[in-house]
Amino acid sequence: MAVYQVLVVDDSAFMRKIVTDLIQADPEFKVTATASNGREAIQKSLELKPDIITMDVEMPEMNGLDALKSIMKESFVPVIMLSGINEQGMKETIMALEAGAFDFIRKPSISHDQDIAQVGKALVERMRAAMNEIKRKADRNLSLKNREIPQGTAVPSAQQVQKEMPGRDRVEPVKKMIEPAQTSQHSLQERTEVFQAKSKKPIEPLSPSKPGRVENKPEPLPKAERKSGTNAERVVRSANPVQTPKEVRLPNAARLAADQVAAASAKAKDLIKPNPIPKGAAGPEGTFNKLVAIGCSTGGPRALKTLLEQLPADLPAPVIIVQHMPPNFTRSLAQRLNTFSPLHVVEAEEGMVLKKGTAYIAPGGYHVKVNKTADGKFVVKLTEDQPVNGHRPSVDTMFESLLPFTSLQRHLVLLTGMGSDGARMMKKLYEAGVTSTFAENEETCVVYGMPRSAVELQCVRHLLPLQEIASKLVQAVK
Repeated sequence: MAVYQVLVVDDSAFMRKIVTDLIQADPEFKVTATASNGREAIQKSLELKPDIITMDVEMPEMNGLDALKSIMKESFVPVIMLSGINEQGMKETIMALEAGAFDFIRKPSISHDQDIAQVGKALVERMRAAMNEIKRKADRNLSLKNREIPQGTAVPSAQQVQKEMPGRDRVEPVKKMIEPAQTSQHSLQERTEVFQAKSKKPIEPLSPSKPGRVENKPEPLPKAERKSGTNAERVVRSANPVQTPKEVRLPNAARLAADQVAAASAKAKDLIKPNPIPKGAAGPEGTFNKLVAIGCSTGGPRALKTLLEQLPADLPAPVIIVQHMPPNFTRSLAQRLNTFSPLHVVEAEEGMVLKKGTAYIAPGGYHVKVNKTADGKFVVKLTEDQPVNGHRPSVDTMFESLLPFTSLQRHLVLLTGMGSDGARMMKKLYEAGVTSTFAENEETCVVYGMPRSAVELQCVRHLLPLQEIASKLVQAVK
């Protein structure tokens, strides 16, 4: 059995001992070193090249967030953040997830043995998921490379590749998937010149804002029509010959009047320019016939940031989001996403009336459902029913609540995450006629679990890289 090397980082010697014991209770993992602050963590990460790191969020000298960012620049390694439940710790945890941390867990309470055991189980589960994803991506990339290798060439085994690759190379695909592909103006120009050489026809340079696309231009008119226009135009011209002087000289008074009219017209145009729509003001409460529902888990905060910052403030639908997270962290997540998104992002509360242009994050520890009131408004319903698929909130529970509302155009999205939460009810909605279903593809997922389950159930209409989902979703909603 493979033994993965772990670096444990925490400023408390007692907590380092607890975390070490929890990790080494599983034979797959071995703690090879510990560090008491961020600076020491960076140094040991470079020297020892561990397979995985557990990182305390709040530490003296250098905190976990700054250490994480520095480690990610040098060599990508999966990092599990250990967060306290104070406000600052939760905020920095959300920022760490955006910066590339694989996942996080709440720090155990040292006064409750049961809590320590639960945290240990959650920690090992996330560490194993991180290692499995790295292996899966390495195997996938090896498989893709094998297709390009000529027959008879010796190919190293997946285990050999995993063992021999340095930490950074081992998980480079994970890093690449997080950063949207960028095409330089230089490479675009080169491709344009190659195409010109092959076609022997001059073409317009490709637009850097839309790589690979050439703007459609109308076909030029035949020479005869360019000179004399259509038959109807020629008849009118012959019947009403008009001599157009090169310049018309107006008297001073007439010129002054014309200038005043032009100025007044320009001022009127400025007055009727549409004002930007403020957050949360995209229409009266409850007046919509479209709704977007999103589910995600591991890697979700980063994926939600990418998606929500591309959705317009005037989106003609409310957005309901289930992100697997403990209580209190979802409030920090909503506040953080609200700073990036044109939408108004809030943590959902019982009885909230849904509005267009607003995104509602399900609070940790509660299932979120959509209910309809007697006067026809759609509202948030929170419950503390048993966890579904091991989660509360659950994506399946949220999706299931949408089944009765056939008058709504429902748009469903599954992003990165472990397990299969959301897939079963996406399938039911799909069978009920909901065909606007989206899933993040394997290439950009941090964990290709929830989307893959939906794909296997054959209920995904649009399987896309994360960076392309927003534009297609907006197109479908509008």
